[in-house]
Amino acid sequence: MVSEETATTTSAPLRAPSETPVPDRAGSEPPVPSARAWTTRLVIVGIVLTALNLRPAITSLGALLEEVRIGLGMSGSVAGLLTSVPPLCFALFGVMAPRLARRFGPSAVVCAGMVAIAGGLLIRPYAGGTAGFVAASALALMGIAVSNVLMPVIVKRWFPDRVGSMTGLYSMALALGTSCAAAVTVPMTEALGGSWRTGLTVWALLAAAAVVPWLPLLRDRDARSAENPRGGSRSVRGAGGAPGSPRGSGGAPGSPRGSGGAPGSPRGSGGASGSGREAAPVLRITRSRTAWALAVFFGLQATAAYITMGWMAQIFRDAGVPAGTAGLLLALTMVMGVPLAFVIPRLATRLPHQGPIVVVLGVCGLLGYGGLHLAPAEGAWAWALLIGISNCSFPLALTMVGMRARTGAGVVQLSAFAQSTGYLISIPGPLLVGVLYQHSGGWGLPLALMAALMLPQIAAGILAGRDRLVEDEAAR
Repeated sequence: MVSEETATTTSAPLRAPSETPVPDRAGSEPPVPSARAWTTRLVIVGIVLTALNLRPAITSLGALLEEVRIGLGMSGSVAGLLTSVPPLCFALFGVMAPRLARRFGPSAVVCAGMVAIAGGLLIRPYAGGTAGFVAASALALMGIAVSNVLMPVIVKRWFPDRVGSMTGLYSMALALGTSCAAAVTVPMTEALGGSWRTGLTVWALLAAAAVVPWLPLLRDRDARSAENPRGGSRSVRGAGGAPGSPRGSGGAPGSPRGSGGAPGSPRGSGGASGSGREAAPVLRITRSRTAWALAVFFGLQATAAYITMGWMAQIFRDAGVPAGTAGLLLALTMVMGVPLAFVIPRLATRLPHQGPIVVVLGVCGLLGYGGLHLAPAEGAWAWALLIGISNCSFPLALTMVGMRARTGAGVVQLSAFAQSTGYLISIPGPLLVGVLYQHSGGWGLPLALMAALMLPQIAAGILAGRDRLVEDEAAR
């Protein structure tokens, strides 16, 4: 695994114009190459807009948490519970994503997810009371959860030979949306009259825009066929293949890592068989030590991320930093993911072991939390920068999901397992921070907890970064 190509093995390219078109089940010809190129560009736009919407629901709330607490009459513990809702929803709803994708196709599920985000963000400020606010937030977070799981799947299937660069683009857009929501929510709220309800509602417009690029894909029979893991009765497209690829993501027939190899390939996840209806074998993912290590790493980095998104602005405000500046500091933490989310996945796919990246990111987190404890206001910009670098463990985890599985079907199962289990692990963290903050009267104990969690995160990341494939471990 020294390049992006080896992260997904030698993948089949998009069909060249000279190749013989394969009719779909309706017997019609697939789109011409120019139409296919247009569809691919549309997928890229959809990926970027979707990624932009996967965190504003959380960071916009973090920037206005004090106003929301006062407006809804929340205590510190209840606010801590509110910041624990995102990982809880991600764990509960993320596990549903593979089954929904098999039935409706990943594009349709992501499109529905964007609709859920827009609806939840539109409703929650006016739902009335804490219970209504949490319920509407859960609707938006449900859409985020399924999209979280399916983004690596869509990247793997549409861009099997560019997993590193496309994951970087997706992660960069995600970080941009996260940081923009943190930076502009407070000034935008003031410009719109000062109501926190208006400031939170505006982000529904961005989610509505993300629905649009997925709509044409719902009518694209060829795209739907490419997304169907089981293939059609007359289709030879593999489960992991790029649209129009006659093999899938596994490359040439006989390739040991093929996800949709030639007929008779023992590891094909959706290769052409006599009927084309053979389902991918179910991977016993819980037998893989790498899958568990990746789930723990994902969970601990998510714990740090959601504590940061929910509480960092409040930490700075309690240290005497003005609310607007605290929002900018949170934005700086989030915006670090924009350049690094593009660099880290590309670097990770060129290394045989991703452990050194894990260690560097963990050390930055330890330094940042220590600085917040010793001099939160004086060195605020430095601590925000260091914690922002540390939080780039998220794109690294996503990249390792694509690298640790051989097949497209394996990526689906590993992504769902690592994210759902990881988000379950992360649920207590933000809640515990809120409880410690309320009962200790300061940030000493919460920051000590955050620093302590960095140590097992580093250890799990080193284990997850080894050059292993979950299919091999599960088979043993």
